[in-house]
Amino acid sequence: MELSHRITKEQAAKEPFPISILSLTVGAFAIGMTEFVIMGLLPNVATDLHVSISSAGQLITMYALGVAIGAPILTVLTHRIPQKKLLCLLMILFILGNGISVFAPNYAILMGARMITALTHGTFFGVGAVIASNLVRPDKRAGAVSIMMAGLTIANIIGVPLGTFIGQHMGWRSSFGAIAIMGIIALIGILIFIPQIRHDKPASIVKQISALAKPKLLLYLLIGALGNAGLFAVFTYITPLLVQVTGFAEHSVTWILVLFGCGVTIGNIVGGKLADWKLMPSILGLYLSICVLLTLFTFTIYSPIAAVLTIFLWGAASFAVFPGLQVRIMSLAQAAPALASTSSHSAGNLGNASGAFIGGWVITHLSITSLPWVGAILVGLALVLGFACYLAERKPAKA
Repeated sequence: MELSHRITKEQAAKEPFPISILSLTVGAFAIGMTEFVIMGLLPNVATDLHVSISSAGQLITMYALGVAIGAPILTVLTHRIPQKKLLCLLMILFILGNGISVFAPNYAILMGARMITALTHGTFFGVGAVIASNLVRPDKRAGAVSIMMAGLTIANIIGVPLGTFIGQHMGWRSSFGAIAIMGIIALIGILIFIPQIRHDKPASIVKQISALAKPKLLLYLLIGALGNAGLFAVFTYITPLLVQVTGFAEHSVTWILVLFGCGVTIGNIVGGKLADWKLMPSILGLYLSICVLLTLFTFTIYSPIAAVLTIFLWGAASFAVFPGLQVRIMSLAQAAPALASTSSHSAGNLGNASGAFIGGWVITHLSITSLPWVGAILVGLALVLGFACYLAERKPAKA
């Protein structure tokens, strides 16, 4: 039975972390699975649909572009739809996209299905972050966002290996079938547990775009993109790094990535608590930690034990910064928090793609061992911009 009563933000904020946030976590888990599971199934998809591995790889690239470009547009077009109803519509679209993937007879239809699910990705996280932050007290907002985002990180630890296992033993289409079922569970959870929060009249499209076009907000989107570029410049090529340089066997890398995922999940939760404590100092401190860890990784990559420890800490620090950055970006666009939050994910995906490209260039023109310090430079640029913003904000406060 749907929980249909309407509540104000003040009533919603009485409970520290209501169970309703967990329904958003389940949705995030399903979306995380659909984004990343195909990486482990590329050979299966390529063979079944009679395309090359590189063509199958475009299913990942186009998904990222769909998130980066399509999500803000969809958020603007749907800004007048009540947030709970919009979440339900997004999950229905998500289930449809994965359902089409199960029965896709050829590459073109599978690509179209991937683009449909990509549209739901950024908008779901954008609207979900706004809802999660409105369901708790103001001093718990970043923590609430981190709990929702934990679904994405847990998907990397449990969902992707499980989906890959299913796909390799029952056919790649079965993986998308399992994801569609997860989407149905998330939809039911949203219908039952997410309350109807009474919101002010939504701002017009012009006002929302104007709110997003603030120089300071755009600067924070650039900071997020640079941070992600530093992460993916290294993480995209972590397997060849660990195999060719550190000397791990290929099958051992899977367990190292699981450990990385554990660090990611812990960092995501701790990062939310740190941001609720001291928002900007925690963001800057975490970016500084990432710079230090990536610089150390340039040297620890040659030692198996030191490399694994560095990877765990790097994963924790890299994802600990996201909840605070998300809350900061939403607070800067008060007239359009959902659009700002969605744009944050778009900027992050552009950073992912840029980082992977930069990493490939570094391998070709420098060496694979140069990746960690190049990643540190990219994150260092994010740190410098963030510190400049922080100083600029403190001057008017002192005055």
